[in-house]
Amino acid sequence: MKKILSNVHYYMFPVLLAALVLVQSACKKSSIYSTDTPVITGVRNYIAAPGDSLLHNVGPGQWVVVTGHSLKGALQIYFDGTKASFNDAWFSDTTAIVLIPAVIAFPAVPTNQLNTIRYVTTHGETSFKFSIVAPAPTISSISNEAANPGDSVTINGFNFFFIKSIVYAGKTVAGFTGSNDGTAIRMAVPAGVLNTGGIVTVTTNSGTASTVYTVHDFVTGVACNFDAINTYPWGSNTSNSSTAYPGNNGYYDVMGATNMPAGGTDWYNNPHSINLYGVQWVPAANIASSLDSYAVKFEISVPATTPWSNGTLYIVANYNFSNLAAYNPWLNSNGTTTPFTTNGWLTVTIPLSSFSVNNGAAGLPPASISALIGSSGNNALEFMFMNYGKTPVVSFAAAIDNIRVVKIK
Repeated sequence: MKKILSNVHYYMFPVLLAALVLVQSACKKSSIYSTDTPVITGVRNYIAAPGDSLLHNVGPGQWVVVTGHSLKGALQIYFDGTKASFNDAWFSDTTAIVLIPAVIAFPAVPTNQLNTIRYVTTHGETSFKFSIVAPAPTISSISNEAANPGDSVTINGFNFFFIKSIVYAGKTVAGFTGSNDGTAIRMAVPAGVLNTGGIVTVTTNSGTASTVYTVHDFVTGVACNFDAINTYPWGSNTSNSSTAYPGNNGYYDVMGATNMPAGGTDWYNNPHSINLYGVQWVPAANIASSLDSYAVKFEISVPATTPWSNGTLYIVANYNFSNLAAYNPWLNSNGTTTPFTTNGWLTVTIPLSSFSVNNGAAGLPPASISALIGSSGNNALEFMFMNYGKTPVVSFAAAIDNIRVVKIK
């Protein structure tokens, strides 16, 4: 037996030696390759075939695959000088999956960094000239859709670069200021806008974006503006004071609460609510539209003298507490809180798909618009300030105006 084992060891030795040489060779080859300076040869689409073809230009927010050699060990990848997001674990030596930054401040990019991909690794870096273009603009919101002529408003969105023109409610805007990152345009509402309003259109060198909804429109979808259209039966008080809430459009409602206890749900006590009788939320012809295609909108003003830091404003359909929509802007997404003020009036948008609170707790949205408000699209609408939280509301005061339900997509 001892001799047989000895023979086995003798015959296996060359095999083991060859395997060891191969392993050492592979390690040596891998080590040499990984320390080479990276090389970029092209950029292709991340979408699977047949969309994974080579690209000739890219834009912000796009997933791409950078191709080349020695791409592992990436430390930073820049597009026009802006850091991109990536996970090196997804890389091979010949491919790198990268998310181009959603915001690139094109006007502020130095000339030597324009249309350039800079690729930095643990073993060197390289630059690759490639066309990086600003896509067509998109509009996400208007800060105050009911602002008076001459008042300042902000158009929020993306890719507001190389702006050619802005049309606001049918009037061309003569002067405006775009942010460096292309996410905001600041302007004054033009003189002469009509109370029937119009859409907002932004045109850049890359394309045009327009709102589905209208601004400075005190007619379309309006349930109550506390002036000409006033279906307001009972609840908190109204005022038209421009001293208390500057920038107002006539009358507005003032909601408030003082020393509301934890668990306080006495919405029926003045001035905790606004109660509107049957209003046309959605035209009957459009009742089959998706929940997220319509939204309750209103303007709100919360002065710096009375910051909002607790309690929730609920939007309700015909006193149905199983499908409430909650508005509590003082509560951050990570659970922390920040006292909320508006510095004037601010437009709030609550999609009908957000009616997913059940008696103050997380619930499910209604199955459809008709499930929320009925097949006619006409039903009561309420605003209620309540405190389902665990700490008392010491003080709350806010002005509400121009309650409406409009199409948003």
